[in-house]
Amino acid sequence: MTAIGAALVAFFIYIYAYRRYGGFLSSTVFQIRSEQITPAHTLRDDVDFVPTKRSVLFGHHFASITGLAPMLGPAVAVIWGWLPALVWVVFGSVLIGCVHDFSALVVSLRAEGKSIGVVAEGIMGRRAKTLFLFIILFGVALAMGVFVFVIAQLFSTKLTPQKAGYPQAALPSLNIMVLAVLIGWLSFRKGYSVRKLVAFAFPITLASVFAGMQWPTFGLAESLWPSPLTWIALLLVYALAASILPVWSLLQPRDFLNSLLLYLGLLLCYLGFFLSAPEFQAPAVRFSPQGAPPLFPFVFIIIACGAVSGFHGLVSSGTTSKQLDKAEDAKAITYGGMIGESLLGLLAVFACTCGFPDSQSWAKHYANWNSAQSLATKLDAFIQGSASFLNSVGIPTALGATFMAVIVVSFALTTLDSATRLLRYNIEELAKNFGFRSLQNRFASSSFAVFIIGAFALYKVDGKPAALALWELFGTTNQLLAGLTLVTVTLYLKQRKLPIIYTLVPAIVMMMTTLVAMTEKLLEFWQGQKLLLFVVGGILLVFALWILVEGCLAWFRKSDQDRNLSLDVFEKSS
Repeated sequence: MTAIGAALVAFFIYIYAYRRYGGFLSSTVFQIRSEQITPAHTLRDDVDFVPTKRSVLFGHHFASITGLAPMLGPAVAVIWGWLPALVWVVFGSVLIGCVHDFSALVVSLRAEGKSIGVVAEGIMGRRAKTLFLFIILFGVALAMGVFVFVIAQLFSTKLTPQKAGYPQAALPSLNIMVLAVLIGWLSFRKGYSVRKLVAFAFPITLASVFAGMQWPTFGLAESLWPSPLTWIALLLVYALAASILPVWSLLQPRDFLNSLLLYLGLLLCYLGFFLSAPEFQAPAVRFSPQGAPPLFPFVFIIIACGAVSGFHGLVSSGTTSKQLDKAEDAKAITYGGMIGESLLGLLAVFACTCGFPDSQSWAKHYANWNSAQSLATKLDAFIQGSASFLNSVGIPTALGATFMAVIVVSFALTTLDSATRLLRYNIEELAKNFGFRSLQNRFASSSFAVFIIGAFALYKVDGKPAALALWELFGTTNQLLAGLTLVTVTLYLKQRKLPIIYTLVPAIVMMMTTLVAMTEKLLEFWQGQKLLLFVVGGILLVFALWILVEGCLAWFRKSDQDRNLSLDVFEKSS
């Protein structure tokens, strides 16, 4: 199959799945009704709970779930060839990822906007909730530690000793933050139209990309440009402010602006892709790349965002559920948002298989597993491959690379600020669980969240940041969260005598692949004498199996007991 043909088939599947399957889940399985009042109205506080227009909330949700991972995962997974990556990105998203994101939002809506970890208490009990919250704490803090480290590297003048960084992305990123604060204040406090404000701000955002190219270090000498360590400190301060401030003041407008940037980037990249009609420079399937783990189950683990990701369930049930204006908007924002992210994952597959000048260049880049694993290598493959598509619509390669670097950094930053807020909620719930009153306000919990992220980014293990040392655990932890979320939703549906097959099968698929992958990784860690990874991974595996045991106990309880167990959490707003 040609690359163009593969793209057209994928587009058809996305459209058909959204219209048919998404509509079926909304009307029949979860029985969404327009008269249902959302927590954004019943619990409105104008800090976390704020009714938000669908277009703005879609931008926030889309930007929050779309961090580095949709680009990083496929950029590694194509080492097994373009076909496994493409199939998992497309079918994984419409059959599992979209279902996961949509269902996490719905059960949160019916639990007063509570996170999926807290929802687990109403279905499986307090032990399951506590275990869930600890897994979330580890997974999110680890990922954000890596994101902070990677963004700091991208902002530096040197990505590697041989490869220049992307300091030109710093000015546009700062510009978006300033414009977001201005839009938030003028729209929420002064009543100005968001659309008019954005129509004014977006051209300025695009102009800042050109400005970043002209003054990549703000006109400073390279020796005066902040070091990666300084950038990490600045990013942590930003994450703290973004977590504490009301969502309307920074989070929503920033994410909306970023989403417009990505819409434009996707449109131009796909337009360039179709105009250039590139060929796959990678083989369809490559079963035994040098040093790589087995294709199954690790292609399902390496590609998370873009197909299915446990982090999405945290966004759906953590921030999005608190801002949903109308219940019927749920499908468009979550099922549609996941398809949008899958389009980015699909672009990454094409960029990293068709964006090379020839098959020899691709084979050299993906010569072995170690070369494919480098963060700098992965990001550069996506940025340069996408820039080659942009070149086909008349955008110079240097400008295209800068534009894509800005998109990469912007979405990493939006995920950072949303994830820090999610960590804040998580810490507050854990503090409530264990009676730590001092951590139950947003200032203390946000500070503690930033402290944990900073520890992962700065604390060294074997000479590298703890987050990077533990990064091998992130893929399995993330997919473990997705599987456990689907298990929770399945139990919710069973207790209410609603169809369960549409979440049960995805739950089984995710739990089986994740547990197999975790077991294989633990054996690898033990044989390689990676004690830290083995101990932490072993704890996560025990926690996961424990939650599954709690789920099995909940499955076989009498229906009346189920109902009594969860009545205090669910359906107060129905």
